[in-house]
Amino acid sequence: PDKFNTYVTLKVQNVKSTTVAVRGDEPCWEQDFMFEISRLDLGLIVEVWNKGLIWDTLVGTVWIALKAIHQSDEEGPGEWSTLEAEVVMKHDEICGTKNPTPHKILLDTRFELPFDIPEEEARYWTRKLEQINSLGDDEYAFQEEVQKKPLPSAASQCSFEDADSAVDDRDSDYRSETSNSIPPPYHTTAQPNASVHQFTVPSRLQQQGVLRESCADSLQNYDLDYREHIAISPAGSSRYGSSCNVSQGSSHLSELDHSHESAHGSEQDDDHQERESNHSYHSSGSYQKDGQAWLKEQEEPRGKEEEEKVCETEEKCADHSAAKLPLELEKPKDVDAGAQVSYHGDNEPPPFPPARAHWIRAISKVRLQLQEGQDEADPSKPPWLKGGPAGGLYGIDSMPDLRKKKPIPLVSDLSLVQSRKAGITSAMATRTSLKDEELKSHVYKKTLQALIYPISCTTPHNFEVWTATTPTYCYECEGLLWGIARQGMRCGECGVKCHEKCQDLLNADCLQRAAEKSSKHGAEDRTQNFIMAMKDRMKIRERNKPEIFDLIRDVFCESKLTHAQQMKTVKQSVLDGTSKWSAKITITVVCAQGLQAKDKTGSSDPYVTVQVGKTKKRTKTIFGNLNPVWEEKFYFECHNSSDRIKVRVWDEDDDIKSRVKQRLKRESDDFLGQTIIEVRTLSGEMDVWYNLEKRTDKSAVSGAIRLQISVEIKGEEKVAPYHIQYTCLHENLFHHLTDVQGNGVVKIPDAKGDDAWKVYFDETAQEIVDEFAMRYGIESIYQAMTHFACLSSKYMCPGVPAVMSTLLANINAYYAHTTASTNVSASDRFAASNFGKERFVKLLDQLHNSLRIDLSMYRNNFPASSRERLQDLKSTVDLLTSITFFRMKVQELQSPPRASQVVKDCVKACLNSTYEYIFNNCHELYSREYQTDPDLPPEEQGPSIRNLDFWPKLITLIVSIIEEDKNSYTPVLNQFPQELAVGKISAEVMWSLFAQDMKYATEEHEKHRLCKSADYMNLHFKVKWLYNEYVRDLPAFKGKVPEYPAWFEQFVMQWLDENEDVSLEFLHGALERDKKDGFQQTSEHALFSCSVVDVFTQLNQSFEIIKKLECPDPVVIAHYNRRFAKTIGKVLMQYADILSKSFQSYCSKEKLPCILMNNIQQLRVQLEKMFEAMGGKELDAEASDHLKELQVKLNNVLDELSAVFGNSFQTRIDECVKQMSDILCQVKGTGNVAANARNTVAQDADNVLRPLMDFLDGNLTLFATVCEKTVLKRVLKELWRVVMNTMEKLIVLPPLTDHTGTQLIFSAAKELGHLSKLKDHMVREETRSLTPKQCAVLDLALDTIKQYFHAGGNGLKKTFLEKSPDLQSLRYALSLYTQTTDTLIKTFVQTQTAQVHDGKGIRFTANEDVLPDKGSGVDDPVGEVSIQIDLYTHPGTGEHKVTVKVVAANDLKWQTSGMFRPFVEITMIGPHQSDKKRKFTTKSKSNNWAPKYNETFHFILGNEDGPDAYELQVCVKDYCFAREDRVLGIAVMQLRDIVDKGSCACWCPLGRRIHMDETGLTVLRILSQRTNDEVAREFVKLKSESRSTEEGT
Repeated sequence: PDKFNTYVTLKVQNVKSTTVAVRGDEPCWEQDFMFEISRLDLGLIVEVWNKGLIWDTLVGTVWIALKAIHQSDEEGPGEWSTLEAEVVMKHDEICGTKNPTPHKILLDTRFELPFDIPEEEARYWTRKLEQINSLGDDEYAFQEEVQKKPLPSAASQCSFEDADSAVDDRDSDYRSETSNSIPPPYHTTAQPNASVHQFTVPSRLQQQGVLRESCADSLQNYDLDYREHIAISPAGSSRYGSSCNVSQGSSHLSELDHSHESAHGSEQDDDHQERESNHSYHSSGSYQKDGQAWLKEQEEPRGKEEEEKVCETEEKCADHSAAKLPLELEKPKDVDAGAQVSYHGDNEPPPFPPARAHWIRAISKVRLQLQEGQDEADPSKPPWLKGGPAGGLYGIDSMPDLRKKKPIPLVSDLSLVQSRKAGITSAMATRTSLKDEELKSHVYKKTLQALIYPISCTTPHNFEVWTATTPTYCYECEGLLWGIARQGMRCGECGVKCHEKCQDLLNADCLQRAAEKSSKHGAEDRTQNFIMAMKDRMKIRERNKPEIFDLIRDVFCESKLTHAQQMKTVKQSVLDGTSKWSAKITITVVCAQGLQAKDKTGSSDPYVTVQVGKTKKRTKTIFGNLNPVWEEKFYFECHNSSDRIKVRVWDEDDDIKSRVKQRLKRESDDFLGQTIIEVRTLSGEMDVWYNLEKRTDKSAVSGAIRLQISVEIKGEEKVAPYHIQYTCLHENLFHHLTDVQGNGVVKIPDAKGDDAWKVYFDETAQEIVDEFAMRYGIESIYQAMTHFACLSSKYMCPGVPAVMSTLLANINAYYAHTTASTNVSASDRFAASNFGKERFVKLLDQLHNSLRIDLSMYRNNFPASSRERLQDLKSTVDLLTSITFFRMKVQELQSPPRASQVVKDCVKACLNSTYEYIFNNCHELYSREYQTDPDLPPEEQGPSIRNLDFWPKLITLIVSIIEEDKNSYTPVLNQFPQELAVGKISAEVMWSLFAQDMKYATEEHEKHRLCKSADYMNLHFKVKWLYNEYVRDLPAFKGKVPEYPAWFEQFVMQWLDENEDVSLEFLHGALERDKKDGFQQTSEHALFSCSVVDVFTQLNQSFEIIKKLECPDPVVIAHYNRRFAKTIGKVLMQYADILSKSFQSYCSKEKLPCILMNNIQQLRVQLEKMFEAMGGKELDAEASDHLKELQVKLNNVLDELSAVFGNSFQTRIDECVKQMSDILCQVKGTGNVAANARNTVAQDADNVLRPLMDFLDGNLTLFATVCEKTVLKRVLKELWRVVMNTMEKLIVLPPLTDHTGTQLIFSAAKELGHLSKLKDHMVREETRSLTPKQCAVLDLALDTIKQYFHAGGNGLKKTFLEKSPDLQSLRYALSLYTQTTDTLIKTFVQTQTAQVHDGKGIRFTANEDVLPDKGSGVDDPVGEVSIQIDLYTHPGTGEHKVTVKVVAANDLKWQTSGMFRPFVEITMIGPHQSDKKRKFTTKSKSNNWAPKYNETFHFILGNEDGPDAYELQVCVKDYCFAREDRVLGIAVMQLRDIVDKGSCACWCPLGRRIHMDETGLTVLRILSQRTNDEVAREFVKLKSESRSTEEGT
């Protein structure tokens, strides 16, 4: 089992973490690791390594695809995975493993999501944020999370009154996971500078009344640093390196009453805690039990605030070793102004005990002595207030950063206005040393000392391997140089002998060493030689490098005289340094962290030896702890400035092996690391972390040790530590080179190579700082951090951001690149930084804020016109990224604000203010940019409701901004191509701001409408262009319907209204022009005239404008189309009306009517095209219906015009048909045509047709060329109608001849409105009736005409001709010719059912005594006749007999001056009546208007037809002697109505005449030509009768 000593490394993306090494073949680690994941396509690589003496070997690898990891907020039991020997690579990335080994590992991997935040907490934060922030920023996403957890309560927890302060002590995910430290068992209140909880936020801000900006820093930093508040940081006590601990002098504070502890004062706690910890950590195991309980509680809420991450717990057993509590106390030089207490009350302090009053006095004294500028305004700098476009401070930073603000000062309310020029100038950031004259003068001397006899040119030893011939001891460790030969090293110059491993521990300067040796041993002469050699060397130095000393003199502003004296003194002190120098050194070994595990248990039992000169002391052993805390103090005296302090850490062993080792080596224990400190690098009081170094290449060493060293050098009793002295030197040098010599411009040295970042100044100055650092043991990372701090005060100078970015990247690399051999996390390494963790974090936080403010005005600070500044902009973003990287990798915060998001917010903020600026100064900027006339009174320069001039200018400016962002800034800010495209963000922000203003403006304009609609339209076009060009394809707007069409809808509607009037005016003009030109065809191919073209050109142009709006909103475009459809309708119908009105007058012209009809047809064609252009089937339903309706209307107009046109040929066709009729009369012969005579019929038909054909030929040819096809068809139809009707009237049914007949037909026709039809028949007197042969000829002629109109498919369709009612009517008339009179009469009776009063009003009763009601549906009867009818059918013969009894007439209406003698005439009408009595009359009754007759008549009907073929016509007449009787009224009684009754009384209202339909009239006309047939003549007369005119009317 012992052969395994394994540790595990985890790698995800490019982050690597390592567990501790544990011995045994079943090791248990139980360590948690968290990673933030941004790509799920990768995997987690788990490697198990076996630790070797010299190198480590790989046991096996597991590769887990991230996609396969489940989500869970609870820890699980884990899964066993087999370790495999080889990895599979793809595209340089591991994608799997192969070759299983016998080993397995148990892992619990899971994704965690953040927990939801409880309701009241949400409310609490919301309230705070509202008071604090004016412009939220994602950067602050953490603060909600900070308060999420239930607090683990420890056994002896102090109670807090302040609800907020309890936040400090919750479990941390930021604890150093590898160090297994147990937090102190009580809740420490030692959080110097702990943020938010030092005061209640709202009251603080209200009362401070400070500029928003200046208090704007803390909340964000609070987040950035929340790893500390939440965590009890790995060391558990004050934050390491914190620059705000107060000197031990204030330890009486521990009397402070616990009840006031909520006041969280930072000084108080440090000491207070130091006391507690001093007596709580003596026994290493004393808190074990408690600690474990604490840990268990701790496990529960772990890590809930992560965004998404993989949590990895390696299972099985935890090693709870006692926690270390590194405490540190620095000289109050850097006491931070955080050193004040605050209360949670609003303004008045709680009463406090006398102890506190002492303390307050002490503090104020210290503060005043230190004159520390933390919160003092620097009067030489302008207040921090930039007059940007938005006036005061307008930036992302309006979110206060609660942490950096100090609690309410007890001493004096120093103003909090922070000033800034080109960088941060808060005292915290840099340069307290510029004003400290005492310190400066000391540093001045020390610098001269370091440079007059620089270490870099001290003589190194010249060591050679050497063989001892007698037992010789090492000069350094006093161990025997053992071995047979080549036992050690010897210097050829000064002869010193030592072990190989000790050679680096010797004083480095051979010359000085020799001098020292000789002076100690009395060889005076030899000493003098050395001293002479050293003097010469110093002289040469002074001569060769005068510029160095001049520069030092200038930097510290010393006069030449003083300088000369100082040079002497310094040279002397160099020479004396060896002999006359003495110092008292107090060394406190505080603690160590991350030591190597040397024992089988996977731990070590460390103790420390400290040696100064020959004096050596050791601490007690802390068993089984890799992060031990000793807290032991040792006192030394030292008389040699070239001595070294050797601090070594050992692992105590007590076994046989170690005893043997001790015999041989005088070292029984395992070496854990050493640090060698040059005495000359000590100064004042220091609290410093030293990395443990190897002794030889073979040593396995890791970790760091914390020492508090206090040195009192004779003659320099009260001096600052060398780190502070170095800071003073560096800052003053920087100040001198930059502000004094460079007028505020940072001179950037030219340096190449890997270490270029360590070159801060040009040659001379660089030599000064390097020598000083080398001489006084300042580590290079401290130099780098100091320079970074200096630069941050000038971060806006050209070229500086790039330098800072590189510098910070290297600082990050230094801390973040931990190795497998060290168990120290980056945050712990950083916490051990001598620069002061607090101080550096604060510096970065402040820098981060300032960078954000400057980026939020990147247009002003980094103008696109300057290449250099654009480069600086890029570097500034790199610097932000480095800060984020620092927070993630060095501070190990879980999810610090992402740089891309921060930059994005800055860009947005800048664009917001840019927009505001161009909006407010639009006119002026536009005039300047585009050299237009700038003379406008100021009040008219903004947006106005009187005109729209402002908006196009604004759009132009917006475009120039977006273009600038796209072309100048996007290529520069290209660090986050996926997340940040400045051009796109610019377009998005500009558009959304513009949209708000534009929308508001259009609403205003809508109320007043003071501008022309064309102006609104033009603006609409510009807005559309802006949207389409820059906004449409942005992710936020893609696929969405934009709002802008709705803003302009009313104005477009207004424009459409106005456009309608314009279109109508235009139409009239076009028609007038066309009329003047006589409606010429526009070209030989076009059959229409130019007015149509003009009208549609105008409509299309209007529509084109609507189309060009490219309106993306379907609802709005539907409204436009509806409105425009109405316009089209109005215009086209007006055109059609105007043509229709004057069409009649053009009919006589040959071509004109055709052209006018073509015009209407062309309207229809164009309308169809327009319909398609407007969207066709896609068109809005309402608009579509409107246009379809319009088509129908135009169709009707065309029908009307063609009818008018056809009728205009009537007279000419009449002529032709008359000629045809004459020719037809000549045709003789019988009806049955012999077969051989068929061709004669065809011949006759041709002859008959000739007149008509001649006419048609000429015209139809003309129409075919002049008319459009559709119009031609219509004209043909009309001609066909006219020809058919005319033939029917003139040939088939010519007029009656005898005069009375003519009269009768006339009067009948008057009633029928057929006057025009009949008039034509009356012209010729000769009567005719067609013979059958003539009918045959006519039939054939009809076929020919039909063929002619069909025109082989070019004319009318055959089916149309066949079915046309005109042809059918003509054919019917021809067919009637061949029927008998009886058949015709029967047809008449059966079809004419409404001859009098529409057939209404006849009532039937059982007998005449029953008087019925008035007849309904009868208007204005002229009387009534009552008759009794009996119908009898003979059963044998089937003959019908009708008996009619005329009972009476009532209500006769008749005016006459003479005698009135009414009688009733009753006639039976029907077939087969020629041989029977058809008519009876009653007697007349004189002057009686209601005569009674009671006369009975009998009619015999025969049996050929039923009663339904007969009707009775009753006529009341006034009998006149010697002239024709006058007709009073007529009634018709159809027998079919009484067939089923058999016998009844009929009451018949009298009408004025007989009405008949077409059929009736045709029958009447045919019968009227049968003059030889008495029945026919009588029938025609009967049916032609009408009421005579009365006298006196």
